[in-house]
Amino acid sequence: MAAAAETNAKSTAEQFTMAGNTAFKDAIEKSLTALAETNTYSKKNLEAMVASATAAAKGAEAVGAHAMAYSKKTVEDQMVAAKSLSQAKSLQEAVELQTAFAKTAMETYMAEMTRMSELFTASMKDSMKPLNERVTATVERLQAAR
Repeated sequence: MAAAAETNAKSTAEQFTMAGNTAFKDAIEKSLTALAETNTYSKKNLEAMVASATAAAKGAEAVGAHAMAYSKKTVEDQMVAAKSLSQAKSLQEAVELQTAFAKTAMETYMAEMTRMSELFTASMKDSMKPLNERVTATVERLQAAR
């Protein structure tokens, strides 16, 4: 009877040990899987940040190039207007030339500001798109985890 009890105790201990080992192995595998998923998720977040920064840099470059072109054209237009104004034959002609130049300059300025606003808006949309996609992915992941 003592031998049977000892065998039974030994068997029970082995079952507990095996169950513990299996549980430990499962926990380690789940942890490694979670770590791999986290690494993948973090990599995608980093890629989104790089894409966002790249888009922002391209947008800033486009805005800068457009501003430089506008500035150059404005200076050229002012030179032409000054030359034209200096060749005016009368005060009335000078006032008319100046008025026409001021009107054209204001219209050009307003059109340019509209264009710059469109460029800024497009640049912001492009630079925020990768980040918005990651936020959406995060929200979906959190909702799926519920």
